[in-house]
Amino acid sequence: MQEYVTEDRLTNFIASALLEDVGDGDHSTLAAVPSEQLGKAQLLIKESGIIAGLSLAEKIFNYHDPELHVDLLLEDGNRVQPGEIGLRVSGRAASILTTERLVLNCMQRMSGIATKTKQMNELISHTRAKLLDTRKTTPNFRMLEKWAVAIGGGKNHRFALYDMIMLKDNHIDFAGGIAQAIKATKQYLEKKQLDLKIEIETRSLDEVREVLTTGGVDIIMLDNMAPKIMKEAVALIGDRYQTEASGGIDEQTIIPVAESGVDYISVGALTHQVKSLDISLKALRYHPQTAS
Repeated sequence: MQEYVTEDRLTNFIASALLEDVGDGDHSTLAAVPSEQLGKAQLLIKESGIIAGLSLAEKIFNYHDPELHVDLLLEDGNRVQPGEIGLRVSGRAASILTTERLVLNCMQRMSGIATKTKQMNELISHTRAKLLDTRKTTPNFRMLEKWAVAIGGGKNHRFALYDMIMLKDNHIDFAGGIAQAIKATKQYLEKKQLDLKIEIETRSLDEVREVLTTGGVDIIMLDNMAPKIMKEAVALIGDRYQTEASGGIDEQTIIPVAESGVDYISVGALTHQVKSLDISLKALRYHPQTAS
């Protein structure tokens, strides 16, 4: 798991998500299924892609009912085809039914993100560029979305506002310019005794030149530049700073961007424009029996 995926964060997420979904009770299950009825179900893959969220699914099942037994038949990051079985879960049928939707919601979205990440990564595999995610994530679901990007072979950008400085166009404009924004940032970090990387956005070659003159950053973002201009910017920057391309990049535009020589390419669409992978949880028929 990634460093930001901690047991405490996972427990808090699962508890909050189940509270949202179950409330004062799963009345459909409580009404129709005896509480001690045993059952078994399997996770059916219905679409090709990259599977993600299996280890999370096991945690969800076991958080709700520690007596559920989960067999993981695949691993997160595996390439899957329709008809494959991702896991089997057995135990109290009521527990399986109550956790089914949360497991599927997480796995379908995480797998969709991992699949898109893998596809875009393969497009630029002939270059040195690394694919990054962004903060364009679903509120309260960011940890899982960024985890899915990592499972799909992408790299995580900053997790949130607190773990890296990113001076975007609005920061620069409100600060009064590039030099002023960098100077104020350096003073702030020194005063607060913070050791954070600084990335600054540029929108033209002139702004790139101004950053190079000012110095004091770690990464220069090349935002919404044509690949030809990006290539010029990369040549100007040389080895002095790392470079990141950004701005509406998709499957149709990512190859020439990567071939410009940038170190990183951030793609918000990895998390905010994704189709969930088709996965379902299907009950396996049992002869009626109950838990002891």
